[in-house]
This record gives sequence, C-alpha cells and structure tokens, in this order.
Amino acid sequence: MVVLKIRDQDNEKRTPLHAAAYLGDAEILELLILSGARVNAKDNKWLTPLHRAVASCSEEAVQVLLKHSADVNARDKNWQTPLHIAAANKAVRCAEALVPLLSNVNVSDRAGRTALHHAAFSGHQEMVRLLLSRGANINAFDKKDRRAIHWAAYMGHIEVVKLLASHGSEVSCKDKKAYTPLHSAASSGMISVVKYLLDLRVDSIHC
Repeated sequence: MVVLKIRDQDNEKRTPLHAAAYLGDAEILELLILSGARVNAKDNKWLTPLHRAVASCSEEAVQVLLKHSADVNARDKNWQTPLHIAAANKAVRCAEALVPLLSNVNVSDRAGRTALHHAAFSGHQEMVRLLLSRGANINAFDKKDRRAIHWAAYMGHIEVVKLLASHGSEVSCKDKKAYTPLHSAASSGMISVVKYLLDLRVDSIHC
C-alpha cells in the first residue's frame, strides 16, 4: 500500500503546500497546514509557500499562511522576500498584509534592488504609493547604482516616473555607467518619458 506523506517533495523540493499556494487556494492551504504541512518549507529555489501565494496575488492565501506564522522575512536564492515578489507581481493587497509585519521595507535582494525598484520596474503606481507611504527609500540604489526612477524611465512607465519625481526622487542621479534616468528612457525609446524629463530640466534651468 502506498502511503502519502503531507511533507512529500517533488523533484524541485516543492511540497503540496507549495502547489496549493501557487494556485492561491486558501481552503486547501488551511487543510494541509492543519494536517501537518510545514508552513515555511523551502523548495530548491528557497521559495516558501508564502512566496508562491504572493506571486498568485491571492490575499486570502497569504492571510492563511500569515495566520499560521509564515516567515515574512524568508529569502529565496535571489535574496528576495515575499514583499519583493508582491512588488514585482503588482500584488498590492498582499503587500498591504505583509508590510505591517515588517521592520524594514528597504531590504535589498541579491542585485541590490528593494521592493520599490521592483514596483517601479513593473510600473504599478498603487504599489509605489504604498511603499513610499510605508517608508521606502526613494533614492535607494541597486548594485549598478540604479534608483527606482532609472527602472521606471527605462520601462517607459511615465506615471510612475512622475510620481517618483513628485516625491523627491533625484531625476539627475547617475548609475555606475553615469546613466541618468534620461539616458535610460532614451536608450529604450521611451519618448514620453524623455519629453517629461526634458521639461523638468527646462523648468529647473528657469527656476
């Protein structure tokens, strides 16, 4: 007779709890946890069920895991926390559940990027606003000295660029290649961002 174990892992060390979290299925998560599943189990990429649930954008799944003491500071092999994953996947409701449990929203991943970098890259204004309201460092730089505004400009997220600029982001900041946000926008053909940054430059000249 085959005996199934609640903590069995597949070839990538994912448990049934990871699978349910990937789908964002709160009911199955609750059932598995009450049956003995390890809430903070890590797969071969060091992803926990909480990472997976956040990526699914399921607030209900995230709440179930948090209720059962999921580690909000867990890092995967890229040193990304669930908040990084939420920011990258535009999972605002999930981020709102995570942030009150964090002592610092400015934790950086292996590339030196904070959750704000990821939110700017994905172009999600609501996420950017949330992070800024909770103390995100608007001028934090990654390992290439790029700020959030560099990434927003490069991706052509004009409204995020405007939002960051209005909150005091350094629009003339330079990365390790001496690239400014204007360089970033120009190099990726983002004309609306280029026009906006040029207008800011003209305004500053006439101040």
